[in-house]
Amino acid sequence: MRALFLLYPTASGIMPLMAASAARPPISNIANFVVKTDNLDEARKFYTGVLGYEEVFRHKRAISGPAELSVFKVNEHQYIEVSPTLQNPSDDKLLQIGYPTADARKLRDYLVSHGVAVPARVTEDSDGNYSFIAKDPEGHTIEFVQYLEGSLQSRYSGKGISDRRISDHILDVGVHVKSPPDQDKFYKDILGFRFLWQGGPRDDRLDWISYLTPDGDNWVEHMVQHEGPPTPQQLGVWHHVCLGTLDIQAVYKTGMDRGYTPPKQPGINARDGRWLLQLYDKNGTRTEIMVRKPVQKPCCSENVDPYIK
Repeated sequence: MRALFLLYPTASGIMPLMAASAARPPISNIANFVVKTDNLDEARKFYTGVLGYEEVFRHKRAISGPAELSVFKVNEHQYIEVSPTLQNPSDDKLLQIGYPTADARKLRDYLVSHGVAVPARVTEDSDGNYSFIAKDPEGHTIEFVQYLEGSLQSRYSGKGISDRRISDHILDVGVHVKSPPDQDKFYKDILGFRFLWQGGPRDDRLDWISYLTPDGDNWVEHMVQHEGPPTPQQLGVWHHVCLGTLDIQAVYKTGMDRGYTPPKQPGINARDGRWLLQLYDKNGTRTEIMVRKPVQKPCCSENVDPYIK
């Protein structure tokens, strides 16, 4: 089939732009959740000591400048990463959310065809993978990564899978959102994220809108701001990572046995009907523990999760 191109002017003349009909390569589950801390030793006490994830390696990435990121391995494809670059406790702790793709270069071309600002080309990053950064409409840093054989991650395949993990997978991540319609244009219309559920603490407004990844069973939760700028505490709650479990009471007991007392005991979220437990690192970034399958009828909208068994 002959490729279709659009033309657009540049300072050096006319350049072809791939048409918007270019196919989008698959985007599966969450690859990484990257946050800042002002005390790496305290972060280790939480992510390793409490959550049970091994710090498998450190690496330098553009988002952390000259500082090394400490990489805590959730499973072979998902990581929580911590940067010791927090200077002001009131700063946003979220650095990046990453998603894996089958073909980073083709995905970059696809995003160009839809008017998304991306790098001029995709090359191997410092880990030995193909990756690039984009910004969503709210300015959050989003990485798309194509894991390659021989990369830093592949060299640690089979290593660092701790039997102390309170969960073996990330379910979702949360981001602060001021304009859901603008976010929808990026996540739904361009990337192909799929509606999952929406609701809030009150019936008359939406605070949480969840979208499944285009080709996986994870989701991103848009935490909607309704009034005033968020406080650092609110951002720590909104910018969160969620870990899945089938036995939340066992997770609660494990955390207590390891010396961590959660702010509240596990409970059923009366709005989406799921069992939840909330944990926080030293800098207030939330780790949510969830049983995916609701035990009560969700409010506000049907949960259309096709992966619930």
